[in-house]
Amino acid sequence: MRRSKKQEAGATLIEFVLAGIPAVFLLVSIFQMSLAMWNYHTVASAARDTARYMSLRGRGCTISGNSCSITVGTIAQRMAQSAIGMAPDRMSVTLTTQSGQTKTCNPLNSCYSDATVWPPASNDDNAPGNLIKISAQFSFPSPAAMVWPGSAPATVAGFTLGATSYQNIIF
Repeated sequence: MRRSKKQEAGATLIEFVLAGIPAVFLLVSIFQMSLAMWNYHTVASAARDTARYMSLRGRGCTISGNSCSITVGTIAQRMAQSAIGMAPDRMSVTLTTQSGQTKTCNPLNSCYSDATVWPPASNDDNAPGNLIKISAQFSFPSPAAMVWPGSAPATVAGFTLGATSYQNIIF
């Protein structure tokens, strides 16, 4: 038995609603997840790069005649330059020495003018061989999180991406 075209009117629209809308949602979700992974990789890479930068500027840089010591502001600016495409006002960084001294920049751009020398000479924290640590967190806003089950309606929710890097002071 053959159906007439009039009886099949609207079938394409219903098929699109049943298959097309979930496909579009899946495509947007894949894009958002890819963007989140790129942001995570960028935060981890920037933390690793900044930790390496700090490891080359220990006690040897504070000895008379050397002028390679760095400040918290220099470290914050280095972190921002390494984190390409990421807003410094959405990033938080914590610097930690082997003895447990910490300096937190929340947000990162709040420390650009901090003139504190890091790693500090107190507790011999700037001695070669000592461990330094940098922890970075980036607040990733995701529009896909608006439709996530359990999220508040009509708000752009997000999540925090974090990375930590450890280095021994070399010089």
